[in-house]
Amino acid sequence: MLLAGASSAAAQATRGSTGLPLPRFVSLKAEQVNLRVGPSTDYAVSWRYQKSGLPVEIIQEYENWRRIRDADGTEGWVNQSLLTGERTAVAAPWMRGNGDSVYVMMRRDSMSSAQIIAKLEPGVIMRLEECNGNWCRAQVQGVTGWVSQAEIWGAYPGEAFK
Repeated sequence: MLLAGASSAAAQATRGSTGLPLPRFVSLKAEQVNLRVGPSTDYAVSWRYQKSGLPVEIIQEYENWRRIRDADGTEGWVNQSLLTGERTAVAAPWMRGNGDSVYVMMRRDSMSSAQIIAKLEPGVIMRLEECNGNWCRAQVQGVTGWVSQAEIWGAYPGEAFK
């Protein structure tokens, strides 16, 4: 009985006040989003994002404010109205600056032997349509294909969704 209560408390600890899981990926809805040091417009702006569709990770909730983290590890608070549940990802942001010949391969099918249909530079933002735990079907500038889930930031390892 004691063990069941402990696992139930642990499960609740992974849910925010909205009942949705924490952490979770979402994306920026607005073209300009102020990242604040606290959960209110009374707090200073520490950063301004200027790109809608950028994937971010919600790591905490407080009323209608969400503490987020971006692919570079920057954290702060944004109003929930500036976020959308649309899933996006960044191609291997950790490989930025590793040279001109470093790419994430987009393939026709979800296997490493499939034909390459696009070479994505690190930092390219893509819209995710689905992930199967190893591969994600993504769209970039009208091209749709599969990228290795290990080479993107915007889906957890092993996460599957449609």
